[in-house]
Amino acid sequence: MSLFGLIDHLLNFLLPALTVGLLVAVLAPLVIKKARTHHSWLKQGAINSIACFIALLGGLWFFGHDGKMASYAAMVLACASCQWLMAGAWRS
Repeated sequence: MSLFGLIDHLLNFLLPALTVGLLVAVLAPLVIKKARTHHSWLKQGAINSIACFIALLGGLWFFGHDGKMASYAAMVLACASCQWLMAGAWRS
């Protein structure tokens, strides 16, 4: 595999985690109205993206290859859980 092919595969593996993590951080105030967080949207997005990446790595390890819908479902659940904890939504 060439260097370009390796970079392409890594970016295609990481892009869903990065996209979902940042979108959830940016759009969360529209869904969780009363939640107050002390973190910037960029920090929330980074934490969410890391949680998504770990979930995708777990799916890659468990299934042996990426792209399974169960891995993406685990990624969304991990991201939503992190955002819920950071927003302190359990208090409202």
